Amino acid sequence: MLLSMTGYGESRIQDDRWSVGVEVRTVNNRHLKLNAKISDPYTSLEADFERLVRETIRRGTVQLSIRVERPRRLEDYRLNRVALASYRQQIAEIAGESAAGDLTALLSLPGVVEERKPATDDPHQDWPALAAVVTEALGKLQQARSDEGRAMASELIELGRSVSVHLEKIAGRGPEVVSSYQKRLTERVQSLLEGKGATIEPRDLIREVAIFAERADIAEEVVRLRAHLQQFAEVIDEPESSGRKLEFVVQEMGRETNTIGSKANDVEISRGVVEIKGLLEKIRELIQNVE
Repeated sequence: MLLSMTGYGESRIQDDRWSVGVEVRTVNNRHLKLNAKISDPYTSLEADFERLVRETIRRGTVQLSIRVERPRRLEDYRLNRVALASYRQQIAEIAGESAAGDLTALLSLPGVVEERKPATDDPHQDWPALAAVVTEALGKLQQARSDEGRAMASELIELGRSVSVHLEKIAGRGPEVVSSYQKRLTERVQSLLEGKGATIEPRDLIREVAIFAERADIAEEVVRLRAHLQQFAEVIDEPESSGRKLEFVVQEMGRETNTIGSKANDVEISRGVVEIKGLLEKIRELIQNVE
């Protein structure tokens, strides 16, 4: 089953104690790269979150966002009386007591109102709850990647079938190339020797045709390309997604196709090779996004 390297998943919990929101986004990358944005004081759990991600995702760039918010309480705020008194004294010295008595203006000055974040004894105590939310988000991500992977698999299979159709046309054309060459060679020799009283031995023509046939023989390449196509379909159908294996198989398919194009001195085969190359390029673009 193929998995796409792009996807999105989210999960949230909210109660009287806190609100936790988790978002996971992935894009393609040859390796696994995690970028995490985690609310304080839970940044110390980043290694644990990364372990959860690695249990689910093997390749791709992962954007993990974990936002933790707690309800505001009266004890979260206090006035810094020392700072307030200092501001009032300095303003009174400059502008008089009337100006220094404007509390609204004074409260907006830096350091007058202090926000006290609630202390957490140990972030690891909240790990089970946070892990559950992250796991749920990763599950939704996996479902999205799996859905897209199925669509990609269907398209890859169809492209592989198209490659096979063109390959069989090329394979059928192979023997005709030698026959056509023999006919053209015979006609050309006869035309050159006509009226000159010279002849050519049939065995010389046969030897020349045999040399051409050996040089233009694409039978082995056709067999290997068929085998690669079969392996291509098998990899797509494997239980575990393997984009790297598909990349290798398609690379070998391209190598055999290039060899066929260089060996077969025939217009029809060249056209078939061009068609296969175009299909292989489409396949490469798709598997760049397969995990």
